[in-house]
Amino acid sequence: MEQNHRCCISCRKMAHKREFWRIVRQYPSHNIQLDKGMGRSAYLCPSVQCLKIARRKKRIGRALKAPVPQTVYDELAQRLGETVV
Repeated sequence: MEQNHRCCISCRKMAHKREFWRIVRQYPSHNIQLDKGMGRSAYLCPSVQCLKIARRKKRIGRALKAPVPQTVYDELAQRLGETVV
């Protein structure tokens, strides 16, 4: 496998990390933010279906081992141009 490939936490699709959204649990503050930072990361496809599955099954929180605030889901839905999922 080539370097810099990641797996979507919803659909399990493997692709280059540029194709995914990165959700980060900051170290040592444990704040959740999008796109940049140092700490534990989870990757998600930029699609409505993957976002719905990740939210319904709480996959982001499990991958990051931390509770995910509603504002993170709202911002991801806003990026898709969708209403809150």
